[in-house]
Amino acid sequence: MGGGLADVRLWAGELKRLHGRFVHRFNREEPRQSALAYMRGLVAPLERKNGWTLAEEAGHAGPDRIHRLLNRIEWDADEVLNDVRDYVVEQLGDRDAVLIVDDTGFLKKGVRSAGVQRQYSGTAGRTENSQIGVFLAYATGRGRTLIDRRLYLPTSWTDDRDRCRQAGIGDSVAFETKVAMAKAMVRRAIADKIPFGWVTADAAYGFSKGWRFELEQADVFHVMATTRHDTVVTRWALDHPVHDLFPGLARQKWKRRSCGQGAHGQRIYDWARVEVRPWHRADRRHWVIARRSVSRPEEISYYIAYCPADTTLDELIRIAGSRWAVEECFQTAKQECGLDDYQVRRYPGWHRHMTLALAAHACLTVLRARQLDADKAETDPPSSSTSASPRSDA
Repeated sequence: MGGGLADVRLWAGELKRLHGRFVHRFNREEPRQSALAYMRGLVAPLERKNGWTLAEEAGHAGPDRIHRLLNRIEWDADEVLNDVRDYVVEQLGDRDAVLIVDDTGFLKKGVRSAGVQRQYSGTAGRTENSQIGVFLAYATGRGRTLIDRRLYLPTSWTDDRDRCRQAGIGDSVAFETKVAMAKAMVRRAIADKIPFGWVTADAAYGFSKGWRFELEQADVFHVMATTRHDTVVTRWALDHPVHDLFPGLARQKWKRRSCGQGAHGQRIYDWARVEVRPWHRADRRHWVIARRSVSRPEEISYYIAYCPADTTLDELIRIAGSRWAVEECFQTAKQECGLDDYQVRRYPGWHRHMTLALAAHACLTVLRARQLDADKAETDPPSSSTSASPRSDA
């Protein structure tokens, strides 16, 4: 959004309306007001967003009310998240939306923050002392935002129940892989009837044959990145390496296409697909897709897709390219909504902060979508009733 007074009033008003959807989740007036103040602080143009600066922005004498909100007062962050997701669906819901799974790291000092250890962080690009959060993004043509979050707990934590209790991690919280967390978040979206058409994820998640099979059994269409070492069923073999499907492919089978806008312009690659799994229902198809670098043809990435039989290669490329929307969500949520600006150490506090940061990000995403709609309405000429054609859902 812009920086003018009108913009400040706009996002402040929308935050208040969103807050009104879950204000009943708090039993007392203090946490109700603290939650709204917290979200306002998260989207305010503050250099740092911690307990002190958020308290000052809210006009509090100190950070006690903020700390109580995150650490001591009873409220259910998952219930609030449900209300935020309902808001996202109401404002952005689309049957063709894409659910995107990914994780991001939060660099931390010390050993007391829940889930912290030296582990690889894609954010830093190296092994660092950090926490890892697994997130689910919701991407449509009008906007993209994060709608679920889970803190990854390494076995160094779940094997030490005393350490877990000190960080507010209940005895019922067992170790889960990141893929298991991803499965649970997508299952939850399906159970809650979130409208979407596709699921996608990078190879850290897409390599899981078990998850791909689960999605297929639920008839959930997906385009999942995988590694060159993955194998598929073909008419020639039960375990056919995906990288072995493309070397003899005719040159005309490769199509040069963009998979979307990147930081440095269109992301253009050469793409090809090969059908696999020769026995399956007639109205569905399984494909292995290869994405080859134009400047370095030896660099090839692979995807496995399950989709309707009439799905074009261009559509599969669009879904594969939509995975970068989650990276955009992480970037904007960190820069504009304080996703990584928190000083909570306990497990419930992490989820509470993330929930309110996701609410703030959803609010800004909705406001941007409305602005895009308004801009489009101004630039598009009014349609003539004689020239308008009915929309096809085919």
